[in-house]
Amino acid sequence: MASEVSPRRARAVLVALSLAAFAFITTELLPVGLLTHIAPDLDRSRSQVGLLVSGYAVVVVLASVPLTRLTQRIPRRHLLGATMFLFAVANAAAALAPTYAVLAGSRLVTALAQAMFWSVATATVIGPFPVAVRGRAVALFATGATLAPVLGVPLGTWLGQQAGWRVAFAALAGAGLAIAAAVFVLLPSYPPAAGGAARGTAPDGRRFAVLLIATALGIGGFMTLQTYITPFLLDISGFADAALAPLLFAAGTAGVLGTLAAARTLDARPIASLLTPLSIGTAALFGMYALGTLRHGAVAFLAAIGLAYAAFGSAVQNRMLQLAPGSTDIASAGVSTAFNAGIAGGSLLGGTLLPISGARPLALIGGLLTLAALTLLAADTRLRRSGGSAPTIGRPSASPAVTR
Repeated sequence: MASEVSPRRARAVLVALSLAAFAFITTELLPVGLLTHIAPDLDRSRSQVGLLVSGYAVVVVLASVPLTRLTQRIPRRHLLGATMFLFAVANAAAALAPTYAVLAGSRLVTALAQAMFWSVATATVIGPFPVAVRGRAVALFATGATLAPVLGVPLGTWLGQQAGWRVAFAALAGAGLAIAAAVFVLLPSYPPAAGGAARGTAPDGRRFAVLLIATALGIGGFMTLQTYITPFLLDISGFADAALAPLLFAAGTAGVLGTLAAARTLDARPIASLLTPLSIGTAALFGMYALGTLRHGAVAFLAAIGLAYAAFGSAVQNRMLQLAPGSTDIASAGVSTAFNAGIAGGSLLGGTLLPISGARPLALIGGLLTLAALTLLAADTRLRRSGGSAPTIGRPSASPAVTR
């Protein structure tokens, strides 16, 4: 039962699932860092390799809600353990892929595993913590995802440059097996409805819908540029190939800082925690378009984009736990769908524009999309403050915590 989980075990589960998030995000974004290596090896264009990111996201968009509904009664230990095992098998297949089609197929399977993971992991890992500090727990869980650009993608990029891109995927397969074993050992088996975060603390269907739309727009804006950031840095900013890994590391480090900063504000100021990173990201994307040809400017704006992207992702997950109008698993599947709709849309938009206009306009288009997301959330906040139909949501309610 959920009530039997000790605080120490709950923290261990948080670490294990944070590592799983690290592995998934690394796998999702690794083609970005290895784009210029995978493309010639499989005799494909850069845009076609970029589709490995956008196609991955499309699968997550289509599969998240149906898979969550189909697995609602499965104990989370079995579900998440099997998900990580599938992740490991799919990455092993990617490492051995003889053709682009096989690599794309392995990515499809990994995307199905990710759809399942993100739909249930947040509520599973956050449930043991008191409501008043769940925002901080969300940020700690998200640290795994934000460390992926810091460590996972740069290390994968470096490993791919030194030993071949296939070795990077093989390493992820090994990590997946280790995490699957940890999940089976640490995560207790109990009905999903018994989780302490199974329902939102301040449910509001209308505002949750606004959050989903803004998430898709905001993430789409970030990913329009980020999917093709390596061509931007090489072709527009003039960096050498050897500089890519350090630059991705700098962006990821900024993302970790953004997540840690969000951890201090998510519980007390959930709305500001959404608006602030979108504001920073919008300014940085416009700055990248205007000054991306200057190397120092490109580095500064790249770091700001990384910080904003990570902080926004944590804020969305935290807000979902508050506004979910029903099951938080279904709500999380909705957020995952919106998040990956943004990834897919941004990647497809960037891939369409890249061969036509080059990489530079991608920053401008991305900034316009994040600005639209910011405007939508700001208008929703103003409606609430002016006495609209949405209820006031400030600090999360102080309902008794579920002790596991």
